[in-house]
Amino acid sequence: MIILKIFRASEWEALRKQGETAGAPIDIADGYVHFSTAQQAGETAAKHFAGASDLFLLGVDAEKLGEDLKWELSRGDQLFPHLYRKLRLDDVLWAVPLPLVDGVHQFPAGLDEACA
Repeated sequence: MIILKIFRASEWEALRKQGETAGAPIDIADGYVHFSTAQQAGETAAKHFAGASDLFLLGVDAEKLGEDLKWELSRGDQLFPHLYRKLRLDDVLWAVPLPLVDGVHQFPAGLDEACA
């Protein structure tokens, strides 16, 4: 299963340069890297990145993260993936821009199927 991370362009660039990251400021404050499933990502973008136009969507293989990935109850009593270690560049399968069009983030077509 592929899980998703939304990063600002500067956060994605830092991961690419440094090879690993503790995440965005909210991740660092909470002590883990927040991820979403394909079904949760749209709401995550709207809630935490409203109006942001400099975003990237990263795909990560959940199974590759092993025991450091925990599925925990969060927003709306849904299980969300949380990574309890730094995210490494080699964890990332792909990264694509997440454009903002008319105030709505445009996720890639077929994302649900690609992340299953």
